[in-house]
Amino acid sequence: MKQIRFSSMLLSAATVFFLSSCGGGSDEKKTGDDSTGTVTTATVPMNTIVTTPQLMVVVTHKVADFAKWKPSYDAHDSVRTANGLHSYVIGRGVTDTNMVLVAMKAEDLAKAKAFAQSPALKDAMKKAGVTGPPTIHFINTTWQDTANIGAAPRSLNTFTVKDWDAWIKNFDDGKQERIDNGLAVRNVGHDADDNKKVALVTALTDTAKAFAYYKSDALKKRREAGGLTSEPKRFLFTIAHRY
Repeated sequence: MKQIRFSSMLLSAATVFFLSSCGGGSDEKKTGDDSTGTVTTATVPMNTIVTTPQLMVVVTHKVADFAKWKPSYDAHDSVRTANGLHSYVIGRGVTDTNMVLVAMKAEDLAKAKAFAQSPALKDAMKKAGVTGPPTIHFINTTWQDTANIGAAPRSLNTFTVKDWDAWIKNFDDGKQERIDNGLAVRNVGHDADDNKKVALVTALTDTAKAFAYYKSDALKKRREAGGLTSEPKRFLFTIAHRY
């Protein structure tokens, strides 16, 4: 009887090892009961928060026709990759859908800046139907939430502060206030050369609450406490494509 019981437990242990080796080990935690050989499975929530600094290049510009611009942008991908730039997100303006936001991950700041000033890029943008000069931000992103939360509109907010450390502390303290007012933070960072120039992306999970909060005394006080030295510039957009 003992031999049969031992063989059963050995088979159970081998099965657990095989399943763990075939994948899913990072998402599920498997535990065994030594007395019965029973295996239970518990789901481990995926961590979507990234705090490793990431250099990003964010470009906003207007195009004559988004449907014509997008294929031209994609066709230029190999040139961007050769310059250490990797497409991340394409966004379209809420009020003007021909206003485009392009977010890219960058390997090297100097290379990214040189590429942004290159005649070849300017020529490619002109051929793709970009109208007017682009606005380019080189951002050191210090915090990201990579969870896919759906089609909620986003807001790119840029502004200046007296001191980054003081601002980020005040910003962290206001987390619940933002949640209560329909805002979910997606990215936090600052200019790659000047941490007093802040770049913040939020999702508007409740647009009515968010727009009311933008005009509220509560947000005005939050800005004053955080040491803002300029009014935020906002670009509202929706996600058109993820890479």
